[in-house]
Amino acid sequence: MFTDMVGFTAAAQDDEAAALRLLHEQEEIVRPLFSAHHGREIKEIGDGFLVEFESALRAAQCAIDIHQHLEERNSRPGSSPIRLRIGIHLGDVEELGGDIFGDAVNIASRIQPLAGPGGICISGPVYDQIRNKLPARFEKLEPTALKNVRVPTDIYRVPLPWETPVPSTSPVTAARLAVLPLANISPDPKDEYFADGLTEELISAFCKIHGLRVIARTSVNQYKGTTKSLTQIGGELDVGSVLEGSVRKAGNRLRITLQLIEVNSQEHVWAQSYDRELDDVFAVQTEIAEKTAAALRLELLGTARESIRKRPTDDLVAYNSYLRGIHALRQSTEEGYVRSVRFFEEAIQRDPNFSLACSYLANTLILLAGDTLAPRETFPRAKALVEKALDLDPDSSDAHTACGNLALQSDQNWELAEIEFQRAISLNPSNADAHFWYAMLLRVVQRFDEAVEELRTTIELDPLWWLPRDWLIVVDFACGDFETAIALAEEERDRSPGNPGIHIELGSIFARAGRMDEARREAELSSGPVNNHDRWNRAVLRGILGDSSEARTLLEEWREASRTRFVNLALLAGLHVVLGETEKAFECLDRDFELGDRCLWSDYQWLAFDSIRDHPRFQSKLTRLGIPVRETPVL
Repeated sequence: MFTDMVGFTAAAQDDEAAALRLLHEQEEIVRPLFSAHHGREIKEIGDGFLVEFESALRAAQCAIDIHQHLEERNSRPGSSPIRLRIGIHLGDVEELGGDIFGDAVNIASRIQPLAGPGGICISGPVYDQIRNKLPARFEKLEPTALKNVRVPTDIYRVPLPWETPVPSTSPVTAARLAVLPLANISPDPKDEYFADGLTEELISAFCKIHGLRVIARTSVNQYKGTTKSLTQIGGELDVGSVLEGSVRKAGNRLRITLQLIEVNSQEHVWAQSYDRELDDVFAVQTEIAEKTAAALRLELLGTARESIRKRPTDDLVAYNSYLRGIHALRQSTEEGYVRSVRFFEEAIQRDPNFSLACSYLANTLILLAGDTLAPRETFPRAKALVEKALDLDPDSSDAHTACGNLALQSDQNWELAEIEFQRAISLNPSNADAHFWYAMLLRVVQRFDEAVEELRTTIELDPLWWLPRDWLIVVDFACGDFETAIALAEEERDRSPGNPGIHIELGSIFARAGRMDEARREAELSSGPVNNHDRWNRAVLRGILGDSSEARTLLEEWREASRTRFVNLALLAGLHVVLGETEKAFECLDRDFELGDRCLWSDYQWLAFDSIRDHPRFQSKLTRLGIPVRETPVL
C-alpha cells in the first residue's frame, strides 16, 4: 500500500507550520490503523507511507478504515481537511535492509496517484482476492498506461459510502456484450448440443454488428450453469450488456426464451419468447441480432444485414451435424476433436456448399496438424476446404483465419499469413482466434511488441481464456525480457497454484535467465499429469538441470509410438539436444524437412534448442523457414 497526502506541498508553501501540523495529525491517525490491520510500516516517504500487509483483504480494509477516520475528522466544524489517496497492489517483494523492492512495489506506487483526493485504487490481482469478501462496490477504470510498467494491469476504484456518486469513467458500455450459454431445457438432455451450438451462432451473428464488441465463446462458456450474479459476471467480463436465456427443443418444435439485460441497472432492455418450427431457427437468429442492434442504438450495415439474414444451409440435418460438431469441438479434448471432425464431415456430405462447416472443419484439421495429425497429410485437405469456403463466402472471417493459419503453418508464408489475418480481423474485429493466431505469426517472426498488442486485444475479447495470457509470458521469454516474463508467470501461478504447466514455464524462464536454484524449485513443483507439449518442456527443463531420465523415457516412448502414428520430429530433436545427441537431433530435423512437416517453426524459440542455437546447421534451418537468426538471448 502507498499513501499520499493530497496538497501538502502547496499547503507548505503557503503556511509551512500549519501544513506540518496537519501532516503530524495525519500520521497520528493512520499509524495505529496500520497496526490494527496487521500492516507493517516499511518507510515514510515525504507526506506518505509504504506499508506491507499479510493479505490483500487486510490492506483494503485498512484503506477504507483510514478514509472513515479522516471523513469523521474532516466533518468537524472549522477543520482544515486532510485527504489521502491510496493505491494497493498484490505481488512478491524482496526485502533488503528493512526496505522492500520489486515490480509489485513499483506498480503500487504508480496506482496510488490514480486514486484522487480521498480515494482508493486497487489493482486487478487485489480485486480478484477481495471482490467477494468486502462489502464494497468497485468501478473499473479506463485502461491506463502505468509509467515504466509493461505488465498490463487492470485498475479498480473503490467508491466510499459518503462520496457523492459520479459518473463512472469505465469504458464499459452497453455496446460490449456477452452471450451467456443458453440453458438446455429440452425433454432430452442429449439436445444440449443444440443450445450450445445456438449460443455460438448468436455470438457469430452479433459479431457482424458494427460497433458491437462481443466476448468470445471460450470466456462465456465458463459461466455454463453458473450461480453468479449478472453484476459479478459483468465485472469479470468487463461488459455492459448480457444476453441470457434458454432453449427447448422437442422434435421439430423450438421454444427460445431470451432477455437482454443492462448490467449496471439490471434493467431488461428487451425480452422475447419464440415458438417456432426448427427450420425457422435462422429467422430467429436474424431477428435477435436486429432487435439487439436497435436496442443498443447500433448500426446494422447493409452488408452485415445481408450476411445475418443469409441461411447457412437449407439442410436441417446438415445444420444439426454442424451444431454437434461445434459442441464436440468446444470440449477441447482429443476425443472431442475426433468427434467434431466426423460431425463436420457429415454436415458437408449432406450439403457440399455449407461454407461454415467447411471453415470449421479446416480450422479443426489445422489445429490438430503437428499434434496428432501429420501436417504433410492434413494441410492439403485443409487447403481444399478453405478454398471452397472462400469461394462460397468470400467475406467469411473464419475462412480467412483458416487461410492465414495455412500460410503460417503449412507454407511459412509470413506475408500472406499477415494479409489473411488482417482481412479476417477487418471482417470481424471480435474474432479472438484471428487476433490470437496473428499474434503467433508476429511472435515467430520476432515482432514481439506487436505480438504483445495482439495478445492484449485477444484477452480483451476473451478475458477468461488462459492461452493468450500464457503466450504473453512466452513472448517476453522469447525476446529476453525475463523480469516481465517472471512477473506474468508468477501471477498465473498464483491464479492456478495446482497447475504443473505454469511451474514448468516459470522454471524454463529461470533456467534461461541463469537462475538455476529457482529453476530447480519450479521443476520440483511441476509433477503431475500434463499435455504432451508441457511434458516435453518438463523433460527438457529437468534435463538441462541435470536429470535426463524423463527426457530419455519420453524419447523412447515417442520413437516407439512413431511406428504407428504421427510424432513431431522437431520435439524429438529437442530431446536429443538435451541428451547431448546433437547429430541425432539434426537427423530428426533433416527428416522433418524432407517429409514436408517443417514443425520447427513453432518450437524453435524454446529452451530445448538453446545449446545449438548458434550452430550453422540450426541457423540454416531457420533461414529456410524465413526466420531471422540469433533471435533468442542466451546467457
